[in-house]
Amino acid sequence: MPDPRIPPLRDDELSDAARAVLQPMLDEDRAWNVFRTMVQHPDLARRWMVFANHILGKSTIAARERELAILRIGWLCGSEYEWAQHVVIGIEAGLSTDEIDLIGKGPDADGWSELDRLILCATDELHTDHRIGDTTWAGLTERWDTQQCMDLVFTVGQYTLVSMALKTFGVPVDDFLVEAAALAAWDR
Repeated sequence: MPDPRIPPLRDDELSDAARAVLQPMLDEDRAWNVFRTMVQHPDLARRWMVFANHILGKSTIAARERELAILRIGWLCGSEYEWAQHVVIGIEAGLSTDEIDLIGKGPDADGWSELDRLILCATDELHTDHRIGDTTWAGLTERWDTQQCMDLVFTVGQYTLVSMALKTFGVPVDDFLVEAAALAAWDR
């Protein structure tokens, strides 16, 4: 999309309510385009960030496994912004660039551990069927507790929602993410 449908707000365009929501990100120099777009609706942004912070920072799923699911759903949804942002986060969480390159190939690609394959299968099933199938669920529950399985469903749901918003609003990829998008081939 050449021009954003809902443009990210510049600092001089922030209302008091938008600035209040965005201030922690401004203070940490991470007021990225996704947040600058979402604060066009400050009440929604504030409430969404509570849930998003649980998924990204308080989930019972290990960061590497969480990023595997997020990158896969970003790929399946065709969200370049989500992909680019989580390539960076995924590498920080322990995914290798080879693993990131395999994510687009899905759970049947060679090289996945059984848990990784199950996470990718669950993500694919949630995307296509809106439900984790019985075989995949059984495999996950052999390895994870109830809260981890719940967090996986909500992680995939959260990042499906974010991918839809990013693509619909036309949120531009931040300059610092352009290289990350190219790092693991986004050629779709």
